[in-house]
Amino acid sequence: MAQHQFQTEVSRLLHLIIHSLYSNREIFLRELVSNASDALDKLKYLTVADDAYKSISFDPRIDIAFNKEGKTLTVTDNGIGMNEADLADSLGTIARSGTRNFLDKLAEDAKKNSSLIGQFGVGFYSAFMVADKIEVISRKAGEDAAWKWTSDGKDGFDIESAQRDSQGSTVILHLNEEGTEYANRWSIEDIIKRYSNHVAFPIFLTYDEKEYDNKGKEKGSKTKTERINSGTALWRRPKSELNEEDYNGFYKQMGHDTEDPLFYVHTKAEGTLEYSTLFYIPKKAPFDTYNVDYKPGVKLYVKRVFITDDDKELMPTWLRFVRGIIDSEDLPLNVSREILQQNKVLINIKNGSVKKLLGEFKTLSDNNKEKWETFITQYNRPLKEGLYQDFANREAILELVRFKSTAAEGWTSLADYVSRMKPDQKHIYYITGGDEKNLRASPLLEAYTAKGIEVLIMDDEIDDIVIPSVGRYKKPGAAEGESQEFELKAVNRAGADEELGEAKDKAAEKENKPVIEKIKKALGDRVKDVKLSRRLHDSPSCIVTDENDPTMQMAQMLKAMGQTEIPDIKPILELNGDHPIVAGLRDVQDEERIADVAAVLLDQALLVEGVKLKNPADFVKRLNRLLS
Repeated sequence: MAQHQFQTEVSRLLHLIIHSLYSNREIFLRELVSNASDALDKLKYLTVADDAYKSISFDPRIDIAFNKEGKTLTVTDNGIGMNEADLADSLGTIARSGTRNFLDKLAEDAKKNSSLIGQFGVGFYSAFMVADKIEVISRKAGEDAAWKWTSDGKDGFDIESAQRDSQGSTVILHLNEEGTEYANRWSIEDIIKRYSNHVAFPIFLTYDEKEYDNKGKEKGSKTKTERINSGTALWRRPKSELNEEDYNGFYKQMGHDTEDPLFYVHTKAEGTLEYSTLFYIPKKAPFDTYNVDYKPGVKLYVKRVFITDDDKELMPTWLRFVRGIIDSEDLPLNVSREILQQNKVLINIKNGSVKKLLGEFKTLSDNNKEKWETFITQYNRPLKEGLYQDFANREAILELVRFKSTAAEGWTSLADYVSRMKPDQKHIYYITGGDEKNLRASPLLEAYTAKGIEVLIMDDEIDDIVIPSVGRYKKPGAAEGESQEFELKAVNRAGADEELGEAKDKAAEKENKPVIEKIKKALGDRVKDVKLSRRLHDSPSCIVTDENDPTMQMAQMLKAMGQTEIPDIKPILELNGDHPIVAGLRDVQDEERIADVAAVLLDQALLVEGVKLKNPADFVKRLNRLLS
């Protein structure tokens, strides 16, 4: 017998499960059945595509049995099975990047997040919510040896040789006090019908049924085995045969979620290509949506035979939140992952699926305000990524993306913005930065607010990259003679104030030239330039970025992403010549005082824009000197 220690993350996960996750214990059976179904899927594929496995006698099924007196529950499959190394790797480690973040999130809100377990491929461990000890007896297809894995879910696990007549796995749960409620026929049937009714393989339940004589007296019992799931490929059935409950039940089983989906899209394509798709949009963005190593949500089948659930090529990266099935009639069963990436059939299915989803998103935005609010709150950022990545669908995505605004509550679209534009307005104005509250208070908005010009608030960290790549917005369905294209202009760029309609005041420039020169000299190479502003009304100063430079926020984001060769971005400082602080420097000759005021004007402008000061202690010292 070989003794093993759990990986650190597994030990932590088990502690969380055993001590915190009480709100939804029944998911353990859903997870065990899903694992069994995956094992059957894998072997079914091999018996069709790999000559080495074609001789295996294979009648796929999942069996569930329980012993009320012995307090055990058993789930058995005849799928691919595991050998000694597989048991140690699959049931002793969590080899997924992002796991630590997942565990942190789970710990924060443990009782509400039990549905996250399956999403991270660690559903097996949920069985420790109901079991004091678990045994797994498994034999890998094509091998003679069988192995037994045993653990109490505390320190580690043991693996020893065992006996099994054929390939597959048997999971035996030794139930704890909380788990005994599941050792009965009705509980098991209820859970299977709610979560696993549409698993594509038959699930059988074995139980003892009491027998009675003709006088109603109990005379004994007999063992019965009966199928308890429908086992049909739901995505292949006509939509007319299915109802909301069918779709939602299949999603919960397939998507490892306890909530219903936000909505679903079921398509059967016939013609040059024949395929079926069933896509779901979760109510909440999957937990690993923003992890580089996210788990793909779409499974590929060929003629109902499972091929893969781990291929990121099935959907564009920006649609990684979509869950569902693609089932093709035209791909070969022995298609490899390398071939998948260049396969024209799959590329066409992918392109068609993206257009179908975009159409459904547009329909939702037009017809269901409540669901659309939920959707855009969860998935606005991935849609923005689509603007940057998916040039072919950019116009359609641009109609879906939403922004905050200075002129409207909640979300607004570019089409909404254009409909509210002033008659002589030529541009769509926006401001980027890291915090909505700071952006709304930015001095850069003062002149636009005074003239009643709407500005879009873009507080997502990727806006600085995405929006400049878009450049222009073309208004759909514009009337003849009406302006159809509008350039998107960032108000935190140096040239944006030229469209405000305010001519340069030469007298003011002449009057303030000495002050500008003093401040420029005092700041030296901390700034690219110092100018008199045409956009400030109440504030003494603001910063803008040269048209050809990345913004301060973009530079900060690139540094956070690990890029080291980033040029030092120097802002342009704009001054309000009418403000008492600036006007008060005209007759000041004390260079130290001028240096203090100049530095504070720059630093406070940086702070308002959400930029972290390089030397906050120096800022405080200068401020204290001025105050005293």
